[in-house]
Amino acid sequence: MTELNDAARALFGAGLGARLPDVAPEWLAEAHRSLAARSSGVPPVAAPGAGGPQGAAPVAQGPIGERVFEAHGAPLTGPDGSGGPLSGRDATIWWLVDVTEHRRLERELAAERERTALLAEASGQLLASLNLDRCMEVTARLAARHLADAAMVIAPRSGHGHPVACCGPDGRVEYRELRVDPAEVPGLAEAMRGFPPVPPRWVDPAAAPDWAARRSLGGPRAMAVATLPGHGMPAGALVLLWKDAREGFSGGEERLTHLFAARAGAAMSMARVYAEQTSITETLMHDLLPPRTGGLDGVELAARYQPSGGGDRVGGDFYDLYPAEEEPVAGPEPAPEALVVLGDVCGKGLEAAVLTGKIRNTLRALFPLSGDHQRVLKLLNRALLNSETTRFVTLVLASIRREGGNVRLRLTSAGHTGPLIVRADGEVESVDTGGSLIGVLEDITSTTATVLLEPGDTCLLYTDGITEAAGGPLGGEMFGDERLRDELRRCGGMPPQALVERVHMLAAEWVGDNHHDDMAMIAITAPRRFHLSAVGGQGPGRYTA
Repeated sequence: MTELNDAARALFGAGLGARLPDVAPEWLAEAHRSLAARSSGVPPVAAPGAGGPQGAAPVAQGPIGERVFEAHGAPLTGPDGSGGPLSGRDATIWWLVDVTEHRRLERELAAERERTALLAEASGQLLASLNLDRCMEVTARLAARHLADAAMVIAPRSGHGHPVACCGPDGRVEYRELRVDPAEVPGLAEAMRGFPPVPPRWVDPAAAPDWAARRSLGGPRAMAVATLPGHGMPAGALVLLWKDAREGFSGGEERLTHLFAARAGAAMSMARVYAEQTSITETLMHDLLPPRTGGLDGVELAARYQPSGGGDRVGGDFYDLYPAEEEPVAGPEPAPEALVVLGDVCGKGLEAAVLTGKIRNTLRALFPLSGDHQRVLKLLNRALLNSETTRFVTLVLASIRREGGNVRLRLTSAGHTGPLIVRADGEVESVDTGGSLIGVLEDITSTTATVLLEPGDTCLLYTDGITEAAGGPLGGEMFGDERLRDELRRCGGMPPQALVERVHMLAAEWVGDNHHDDMAMIAITAPRRFHLSAVGGQGPGRYTA
């Protein structure tokens, strides 16, 4: 060394005349030899001024003591570039720059970017699905890839056991249901409770049961249990496993694990809530959906129902079928009657559907009294007035009784559009029935009409969603009663299924893309032919299409 500043003297602890290989670390001595060899035969460059290497790339970098330095070197010449007392083949000037803090910041920045990328990836994948199994699979896979060598996600008990998703170093996820006791693993029971949140707990894998330690992965030497916090409900626990021994998290690992677990727990709890709500909705929907039609006590039936909302399955319109009671009738009493009900609740959507369910249940309970339509309507009206709802309903009751080859109907309208009779020859008749809507007035009135359907005749019950469907060439004209009658005149003798499908198709085409109300209709048809009973060939038997 021929020249050193004070900083270099303090760094190397040497003075002039010392040989660089004797006082400098090996990486700097090697850089000096390499630079000298490369500069052989190359014109030397003038030494920079006091400002240092002026942005030149470092020749090498490495530690000196506990610090990290970048070494910038260049062949040394005199000020005029012609050489000088210090110039020569092996003369080199070195600038050493302390980059310890810079490298630390770079490492922290890289680690933070990696953490941010993981959390962004986790958020994107977890929020892409409301399926609990999918959320558990994503959580296990990402945890095994970024947080540990293997991971296990344990959800709260469901059915006979705990759903568990496991992922090893190969990235393959196994999903199964285990009948396990969380108390077998220290800290797991507390983590499964979710609240109050507990910090990750380190567990000796040797003390854990096989199902938790996952010894099939090669025998982990470190294991931690973390809570998956949910939104107001337990979401489960995350078990992390490492091949190498460790006693705790390093750097920002604990914070990253906490943030990852928070996102996974939120997604899993939302998926659980969604699954529970879906199950409840399906259970309730089962009772709200219209019944299937086909036949009722030997009478042909067909129905068509379309809620106003494109994605809705139920709404404010409804219909129901009640077969005749099969108790024997003694003496001159008339044969028992079946009952068909078509109604329209004020409003649409879920709120109207809930009231629809209440009305249908009430009518089901009142069916034994259906021989007296007025009494049934008064009892239903009283039930709605005593409830907290402010909605009302219009409906039509149709009691059905076979009489030989004909069908006798007793029809009562309560504030509803009157039924239409479509004769087999295409003639369309109105039914003279009317009455008060239900759920508004204390005293209601109604009139009942009796109609006889001959073979091939049809009685059509429908809601105002058909006639008030707005559309047409100008976009705002209603389908209307007269247009419906004109179309029904072309439907004489049609099977009921064909008739309701045609009316619905015409109304839907009329509406086009416009918004429409709920649409419901039901056709009651007297079969064109019937056969005699198999016993003695006497009397009417069951009707056939």
